[in-house]
Amino acid sequence: MPDPLPNPPSAPQPASQPPTEFHIGEEFGTARRNLPPVRILLLCIAAVIVVLGIFVFVERPKPQGSGSIDLVTAAEVPGQNMVLAAITVTLRNTTPRSLWIHSLTAQLTTADGKTFEDEAASAVDFDRYYQGFPALKEGAEPPLPPETKLLPGKEQKGTIIVSFKVSKEAFDQRKSLTVSIQPYDQPVPTILK
Repeated sequence: MPDPLPNPPSAPQPASQPPTEFHIGEEFGTARRNLPPVRILLLCIAAVIVVLGIFVFVERPKPQGSGSIDLVTAAEVPGQNMVLAAITVTLRNTTPRSLWIHSLTAQLTTADGKTFEDEAASAVDFDRYYQGFPALKEGAEPPLPPETKLLPGKEQKGTIIVSFKVSKEAFDQRKSLTVSIQPYDQPVPTILK
């Protein structure tokens, strides 16, 4: 009889190995392993904040001019509980660039703390105001209208006329009167007191 066929050799059995531990956090890294020490990181952040603070302080918007209120003359509008005020100001351009006036406003704070604000009247109306209220013309300079250009280092005197809904007595006993001159290319107005 023929010899039985020998059994094919079986595949070798793998040696038993312990299972490997798999930590997903270790595979992708952790802040402790990938970032510099906390002390160095905090020092760098502090240095950046100091540099930014110095830059913001040096480059902050500043008024482009200075000046003063030289003369204030007021006239009461009869029967309207309103006063017209002619305010003569001096404006100086203190920067190396030209100053273009965009708008002029005046703000009145009365003795009781109420605040009133008005935009300057058009220079075209000055003659009409002077005819109706001659007291406004006393000591007045030529009008200081918007669109006035002030060259670097120069000075301009002018008068603005504004109105406030207060009596002449309340105007005369005012706590403060300021004129705000807003240039075209500046975020900060020039405030005259």
